Amino acid sequence: MDDEIAATYDDFGRRWAHDTSPLYEEWATGIAADADMLGLLRRLPNARRQPTLIFAAARWEGAPLAPYPEWRNWLLANGDRVIATALERTTQTNEPNRCATWLPPLSLIEGPIALLEVGTSAGLCLYPDRYSTEYTTPAGVVRVDPDSGPSGVLLACSLDDASAVPARMPDVVWRRGIDLNPIDAADPDAVAWLATLVWPGPHHDARVARLHAAARIAAADPPQIVRGDLLDRLEDVAAEAPADATLVVFHSAVLLYLNAEQRRRFADLVARLGQAIGRDVVWLSNETKGTLPEIDAQVPADADTSHRFVQTRDGVAIAMAGQHGALYETLPFRGRASGRS
Repeated sequence: MDDEIAATYDDFGRRWAHDTSPLYEEWATGIAADADMLGLLRRLPNARRQPTLIFAAARWEGAPLAPYPEWRNWLLANGDRVIATALERTTQTNEPNRCATWLPPLSLIEGPIALLEVGTSAGLCLYPDRYSTEYTTPAGVVRVDPDSGPSGVLLACSLDDASAVPARMPDVVWRRGIDLNPIDAADPDAVAWLATLVWPGPHHDARVARLHAAARIAAADPPQIVRGDLLDRLEDVAAEAPADATLVVFHSAVLLYLNAEQRRRFADLVARLGQAIGRDVVWLSNETKGTLPEIDAQVPADADTSHRFVQTRDGVAIAMAGQHGALYETLPFRGRASGRS
């Protein structure tokens, strides 16, 4: 068991935190080689040992943002409190900047559009049409604003191809979410926990301010978020979408929390969804490589997958999307279907 936990933390530090959160990289790789810390984590069920959850729980309980030796000593002295928080709360990172990577494919879908996000947390990614985005392209910076004018939430994303800049905002007429533990964007404690889940480091400082600004938009016009398992609730919630709208089912970093059999069930369920509910359905996915083998097979061998999701439309890989929405790369998949409706 220790070997498995150590491998998880070592992979998180070297693959995901590297070059983006030096402190989390140091903490994760430190734990991977620390028998006492691995023993502490053994007290938790497997689903509660995630690095992001443990690190956020420690920070929530007052752990210092300090080098590993100091942080380790604090955690060993306060392990009971951290474990209690890790058992009570969940990893529900809700990064509105991911909407910068959703806009390109959404802008190609003729409206009206009904959005259904699985694993929606507080629903901050249900408002891609309410945020402004600055896209940095090889041809310069292009700003895209909502139809109503500039937003109080400004997203930032680097594109490798200027032609991928959205030419318009999607016409969203319906928004729903499904989550095991829905979060109320108007709840200060819940939003504070979401902010604690944001990694420390210069690359992430802007994310906290953006999260609070997006939460204010969601609180002013709350989405309906249905409590439940995505495998159980997808079809019945999807059936509520307006019949004259294209239903877009989307998600980011959700399927990694399912096992291989559950991922297959979900993919098959989405593939049959349009026929089951009598609607036009588009499936957009941002998930890490290793989630579904048929998607992995479409990723070029020389594509950089670090800190990136493979973005797909209806099971076809169309782009690499930064894990926190900071980049969008279409060139690795040039020549594939455009995804226009």
